[in-house]
Amino acid sequence: MYFTDRHDAGRQLAARLTHLRGADAVVLGLPRGGVPVAAEVAEALGAPLDVCLVRKLGVPYQPELGMGAIGEGGARVINEDVLRSAGVTPGRLARVEERERAVLESRARRYRGSRAPVGLQGRTAVVVDDGVATGSTARAACWIARARGAARIVLAVPVAPPDWTERLGDDAEELVCLHTPWGFFAIGPYYDDFTQTGDDEVVACLEAAAARPAREARTAPYHAPPEDREVDVRAGAAVLPGRLTVPEGAPGVVAFAHGSGSSRHSPRNRFVAAGLNRAGLATLLFDLLTEEEEVDRANVFDTVLLARRLADATRWLRGQPGTEGLPVGYFGASTGAAAALGAAAEPGARIAAIVSRGGRPDLAGPRLPEVTAPTLLVVGGRDQQVLEVNQQAQTRLRCENRLAVVPGATHLFAEPGALEQVMELARDWFTDHMAPAPAAA
Repeated sequence: MYFTDRHDAGRQLAARLTHLRGADAVVLGLPRGGVPVAAEVAEALGAPLDVCLVRKLGVPYQPELGMGAIGEGGARVINEDVLRSAGVTPGRLARVEERERAVLESRARRYRGSRAPVGLQGRTAVVVDDGVATGSTARAACWIARARGAARIVLAVPVAPPDWTERLGDDAEELVCLHTPWGFFAIGPYYDDFTQTGDDEVVACLEAAAARPAREARTAPYHAPPEDREVDVRAGAAVLPGRLTVPEGAPGVVAFAHGSGSSRHSPRNRFVAAGLNRAGLATLLFDLLTEEEEVDRANVFDTVLLARRLADATRWLRGQPGTEGLPVGYFGASTGAAAALGAAAEPGARIAAIVSRGGRPDLAGPRLPEVTAPTLLVVGGRDQQVLEVNQQAQTRLRCENRLAVVPGATHLFAEPGALEQVMELARDWFTDHMAPAPAAA
């Protein structure tokens, strides 16, 4: 036996999640058995607790075959491949969804009463269950948390089969499990007490957690929510979709340049952007290429083109309500770092600061000595090839610069706590350097 009961499992699991304290996390328990585990995690992290209500949409004549899942707030994920192969018509899909949504709404009322779900937009969602068997419910919960706007998903369980990361590795940025025993066949044998959790216990856990932040909120200062809107970024002749988030009184704005194969929806960049927003900085996440341009893979690595797009987007950004006149910084990932450095090297660019995450500054080539913006290069300690590239590029920079190595991190900073360190480094660099830029000559 590994755990006395679910509360003991939650306390042990919380000890592995301490790096999420202060990460604007929301802990989501999977009803019913995952909620007592999640309650202990939420209390230890000082984070709000909620349930993640998910209903699988089964193929009408084969209900165990999932064609999608639904969650609260209209969240909906559909597997188009299953729909096509199973020949499910839009009408049949609608009927299944209507039936399952009625069940979902009934359970929401039972568990929360009149309380609204905790918002996930731009936050870290910590999805917790009492264990993983097949992984289908946990996978659907991650999908729904993502559809509800979570910037980063952490799936945390006390026990799971040895191959659980292979099953679920693409569904969350971070997977945490205390025990993965060989010979695993069910969750219950690893608990002394695995008594079924009742609805009343779920309600009690949620009410106790809701009372805790309510007491703290009475003395907390009020901060207006940031203005957050979808935008069309004008970059030369191209119109590029983006998302502009502007907290009240923002001292500066950071434009993100994503790497090859990524987009404005990058969960890692969204996680960093959310951290910058909490620090009061505005952010612009946008696509550097149109859908038609992305088809040609050569464009993805054309850092000259990407730098020009970023420079055009910067001019557009400086004319927008809420960001007009604000200092502008760049956050570049992978090849996007080369685009950021190239755009910042342009005469009159007036960029306040640059942060590169796992970047390829070498692709900016001869432009490196022309960069005047203070530049922070962040690299994973186990990303040896990229680390060497950044060390060589740093010797060519003539501006204020620093190389920060995140110990134990690989290229995507997927290790526990690694991306949080990137966010904190970027936050501090930008807030320290977001002084008003001098006017162009």
